[in-house]
Amino acid sequence: MTPTELSPESVFAPLLKRWRATRKVSQLELSLAADVSQRHISFLESGRAAPSRAMVLQLGDVLDVPLRERNRLLTAAGFAPVFQARDLDAPDMAPIMAALEQVMVHHEPNPAVVLDRNWNVLMRNDAMARAFVTLAGDLEAMWAKVCPDSQPNLLKLTFHPDGVRDFIVNWREIGPILLGRTRREAELEGNATLLALLDEILDYPGVPRRWHAPTWKTPPPPVLPLEYDVGGTRLKLFSMLSTFGTAQDVTADELRIETFFPADPASAALLRAMASQ
Repeated sequence: MTPTELSPESVFAPLLKRWRATRKVSQLELSLAADVSQRHISFLESGRAAPSRAMVLQLGDVLDVPLRERNRLLTAAGFAPVFQARDLDAPDMAPIMAALEQVMVHHEPNPAVVLDRNWNVLMRNDAMARAFVTLAGDLEAMWAKVCPDSQPNLLKLTFHPDGVRDFIVNWREIGPILLGRTRREAELEGNATLLALLDEILDYPGVPRRWHAPTWKTPPPPVLPLEYDVGGTRLKLFSMLSTFGTAQDVTADELRIETFFPADPASAALLRAMASQ
């Protein structure tokens, strides 16, 4: 049987099984949470039964599958996608944009940035631009070197030899932690694009070979400190990632707001001084 001849249930079955394995739940646990029999879950995963549209949505919700991947589950089961992926400038997204802009402005004088699920930069506040310009001078020229064929990407900026990694004092300390966290997120979200980006970054010159080793299952520390050298002065920051908890749009579901905070009084004073200039 060729891929085009596969029945919907035979396409849906491996996807459901993969998501259940990713979430590390048994068929029994999934059946109890979804209020169906374990036998039915077994039949769905073996392709012996076809799910209803409501069942696909119910299982996607129980397994906390990202909205983009829930659409894929629906398509695999023979149904039309439910969740739209609107542009940020679409009229329906006006409340989302207003919230993002409010966060960007009110987080001054501390840096803040809005990312998509692949770490592409969608928005940044003035403090973010000031910090990088203070570090490296011409930020746009740096973006052109780091991301010549794509939109600005914060992960590439951090690890590329022409990015800001030479300004990060503890780059070799935070590098494997940041990559490990990102890989876990990519695996949990089933994000093949981000996994490919990680492989690209691991091949950058100067990235230690030992970071290729699968030692990233160790949980990261409570705070991920970044220590920059700003003209001989240390700028120490930690960050917090925020998301829209009740998003029903693919674009909104995938947005990540990374807000940076000073890790000590001297760093807070330096950020205020940058703003005053």
